[in-house]
Amino acid sequence: MRSSGDIKQALTALVMVVLAGPSSADELAVDVVNASEPTLCAETDNVYLKLISGEARGLTIEAVHPAYAGTIAVDNAAPDFRDCDMAPDHESRAAPRRVTLWETEEWQLVGHTVATFWRPNVVPVRVDDRVETGLHLIQLWHRFRERAEEVLVLYPADGYWRARPLPPAHLRWTAYGSSFLVGPVETAGRPFVDITEVRFDPAKKSFGLTFARGGAATVRLKEIDQEHIVLDVALDQPVTADRPFAGLRSMYVTQANADVAQITWRGRGGRAWHETPVMSFDRASAVELWAGRIVPSRHNTSAPDMVFREFRAR
Repeated sequence: MRSSGDIKQALTALVMVVLAGPSSADELAVDVVNASEPTLCAETDNVYLKLISGEARGLTIEAVHPAYAGTIAVDNAAPDFRDCDMAPDHESRAAPRRVTLWETEEWQLVGHTVATFWRPNVVPVRVDDRVETGLHLIQLWHRFRERAEEVLVLYPADGYWRARPLPPAHLRWTAYGSSFLVGPVETAGRPFVDITEVRFDPAKKSFGLTFARGGAATVRLKEIDQEHIVLDVALDQPVTADRPFAGLRSMYVTQANADVAQITWRGRGGRAWHETPVMSFDRASAVELWAGRIVPSRHNTSAPDMVFREFRAR
């Protein structure tokens, strides 16, 4: 028979295992490849981080307020077209319209068709029995502090997403910054994901995606507050390792004029984080990736940092 001391020691060990969470042996590492290019234009998405794995079937994506958010007194989200040659690349023209797809007292899903868009892809968007086609932008709004806050957007025609937390107490509003991609990423002029259908589940606050390259995914709003917004992404099958299964798109001109200036990552079994300026990074194997800023930028000052973590193969 075990003594009370033995039992106490065993229980302590069990608690430590639970608190520690998955061991490093359980963590899935993915390849992070930097395909960024230098630019002088602050309105160009020149930052591109590719996440590649032939095993990944899910991950967590988090947008979190920058570490300096509490110091922001004057926000700046105005576009900066200095040193920009914004040649039009519009392939789609349509009559602008706005449609409310679903709403409750606390939530609203709104779709927009814009006058011009760079891809002509027409994607049906389903909410229960309702189907809308030709939408270029879907916005998810949440009522907070007596006003509606736009917290998540998807561009169905090219698969770009943006997310932001609820504004901190001292700010009435915060900016969007980086975009991210989910699904088989390909490139034609710029990276994109070819989506053939979007399905929104109001009860789960989730978006179901079907891809032209095969497979499907679900992007679910898991948590949102004044610190962060957390999304759970599930793929029904891995994306082949010859193309990214997810990606980050952002901009960098200088450290003081960037939506992403630094990245940090943690390798499988690593005892410390690695960090480097984004434009100096090459590639790494990572179980967690952070991309953001540690000093305020004149461009989208309040825009959130982005975190990719909890990669999983099942």
